[in-house]
Amino acid sequence: MNGLKRLIINADDFGRHELINQAVEKGVTEGCLRSATLMPGGKAFESAVAVARRHEALGVGIHFTLVNGYPILPPQEIPSLVTAEGVFFDDYTVLVKNFLSGRVNLEEVRAELAAQLNKLEGAGLKLTHADSHQHMHTLPGIIDIVLALSKASGIKALRTPRTPLFSGEFGGLGQLIGRLGLGSLACLAAWKAERKGLATTEHFAGIVAGEAVSEAYLLDFIRQLQPGTTEVMMHPGLDNRVLIPECAWEHDFEAELAAIVSPAVRELAVSEQVEITNFLALAD
Repeated sequence: MNGLKRLIINADDFGRHELINQAVEKGVTEGCLRSATLMPGGKAFESAVAVARRHEALGVGIHFTLVNGYPILPPQEIPSLVTAEGVFFDDYTVLVKNFLSGRVNLEEVRAELAAQLNKLEGAGLKLTHADSHQHMHTLPGIIDIVLALSKASGIKALRTPRTPLFSGEFGGLGQLIGRLGLGSLACLAAWKAERKGLATTEHFAGIVAGEAVSEAYLLDFIRQLQPGTTEVMMHPGLDNRVLIPECAWEHDFEAELAAIVSPAVRELAVSEQVEITNFLALAD
């Protein structure tokens, strides 16, 4: 890399809500957003596709979804993945417990994720990378399905959420154990991705416990950025009063959008010679 610093700021949950889509478009046109991952079952899917088509600078990946969202296949075809109401379990811990106890059918996982990928490909999008809602793609067995589907479709990069143990507010022993577990799964996913020929970033950031990546956090992060390519996972949105109850998540969507469109962030990236890019840079 010869000291080159590249930064991928990625907006997750693209397509989940119209106010998220509008934030993504604002982030591309007014800020440093160049990457987003689209939820195949999102209620605002078509609007997100329209935003992606309007902005060639925006690299779009697939946000594979197995929790806290809506499946593509009929619920009766994937009974081990859905509730009695025919939607994914809201809490990822339910899916993980079911997975660890052998109650998740991996063939149903394969069929559902293939249907999600087919939906995005059918929309005519050239996908830059793959990741997943709440990082479920890192689970053993599921990662192999995601890598096989990605490889077959020509996707050349994968998120590996090797999260720093102590970023953001420290939530105690439970958070530490969770991040250790996610970090271990992410390292295994990176190893498997490399064997399959998919690229990954050298570094990953983003406050996974729900806190916002603020302007101050992003400025400090850029000042300390390491050589190589770093992904910062973000969840921007336009109106917390609507999005917090709609998404059932106490997250400051507006603060993350403010960080993305901050002139100070763009100016610092220029002065620090940081290239703002998307996952296509990894393929290059």
